[in-house]
Amino acid sequence: MNTIQVIGLGAGDLDQLPLGVYKKLKQATNLYVRTQDHPVLTELAAEGVEFTSFDAVYEKHDTFAPVYAEIADTLVEYAKDQSVIYAVPGHPLVAEQTVQNLIEAEKAGACQLSIEGGHSFLDALFGALRIDPIEGFQLLDGTEMKSDDVNMTQHILIAQVYDSFSASEVKLTLMEKYPEDYPVTIVTAAGSAEEVLRTVPLYELDRAAEVNNLTTVYVPPAKDQLTRLKEWQTFRSIVAQLRSPEGCPWDREQTHESLRPYLLEEAHELIQAIEEQDDEAIAEELGDVLLQVFLHAQIGQDNGYFQLEDVLASVSSKMIRRHPHVFGDAEVEDADEVVANWQAIKAQEKPAAESILNGQERFSSSLITSYNYQKKAAKVGFSWSDAEGAWEKFKEELQEFQAELAKGSKDRQLDELGDLLFTLVNIARFYELSPEQAMVHANRKFQQRFRHVEKRVQEGTGNFGDYSLDQLDQFWNEAKAMARKGD
Repeated sequence: MNTIQVIGLGAGDLDQLPLGVYKKLKQATNLYVRTQDHPVLTELAAEGVEFTSFDAVYEKHDTFAPVYAEIADTLVEYAKDQSVIYAVPGHPLVAEQTVQNLIEAEKAGACQLSIEGGHSFLDALFGALRIDPIEGFQLLDGTEMKSDDVNMTQHILIAQVYDSFSASEVKLTLMEKYPEDYPVTIVTAAGSAEEVLRTVPLYELDRAAEVNNLTTVYVPPAKDQLTRLKEWQTFRSIVAQLRSPEGCPWDREQTHESLRPYLLEEAHELIQAIEEQDDEAIAEELGDVLLQVFLHAQIGQDNGYFQLEDVLASVSSKMIRRHPHVFGDAEVEDADEVVANWQAIKAQEKPAAESILNGQERFSSSLITSYNYQKKAAKVGFSWSDAEGAWEKFKEELQEFQAELAKGSKDRQLDELGDLLFTLVNIARFYELSPEQAMVHANRKFQQRFRHVEKRVQEGTGNFGDYSLDQLDQFWNEAKAMARKGD
């Protein structure tokens, strides 16, 4: 098995190439290069050095991954018959996927490698941009980057921005976080005599003439917190500051218990926004719910019991465990089978409860609690076969409630009212209706219609006492008619 000798051409021109590497390239007989579009190779070709490039492979594929795979496979095949020298831009171990593919082939026993470093393009970039990497930097691939990959507090270097199309993709990705006029620097041929730096607003990134295969885009750190509002870490730091000794007195005093009503309130407001199909309101209300999550996580961290990372680890591991058809080898036919698998895995994870009703209580809502109780009981057969039985029970409970209202004590009346409401929840279950959502809808409907009644009174005398119930009911019916017309 012959050796594939990988050599880095550096980021600049021939004058920056180490003498030993220069001699080796001059004497090479089986020299292959990933691309001939490099200043060193241009000068070597002028000196009579012969080499074979893989530029033609790029034309065969629509994406880079198969290009790099084919180059590596070809080199491994060539090495079966001869020793091979393979030259790549920059340093072989910095942003060079073909070399990574060759390393994997070596681990599999398919080839032997010898890797000699060249100057990384990062060295030239740090010098051209006058930045210190110890401050924190990211090197991203412009063909694969996502906005989630970007840490706005660091120096961002984006390679593989080789034409206007790739520059446009990078621009759109960055604009998911950065303002459209955020300054970015286009660095071309860093470290060579043709080095060019040009700073432009982000929205002009794909209009720059300097973009080619020697281009790297630099995005400076966003030091202003208001510029980083789309960063998770920014929100986390805001919540931490609110809870700090120098923060807000109200936020510092909050506990898990004191925040419970706010979480319920925000959740209901989110449900309302969803029912109204108001995307802008949904985004706002989701933010309010998220604030509650971050506050609880910060309280946990302040108390030394848990922090946000523990919350993320818990829910992430749960999602992976309970979706083996996505993250494992399991297969499912439909959503019903997904639910069945979820319940089975959940049962394995949790110890058997003393009662099937355990864990079904929802202290925020007695309606949801009764719904959960009846749903669990129905699963083991403790329920009527159809809704007719529930309706008959409702009629029975209504009569008993009316009887207690006529002659019973307050305690008995309250008890029978509870039974009546419980049967209503059971009827809702048979028709797959949420009693909680029904009450939310009814309350909102009453609020909207009563506001119309208030408006009509204000337009009149301004005093409810001046109007009879029939007159007020007429205003109410106006509101109902307006609602029907709106529907």
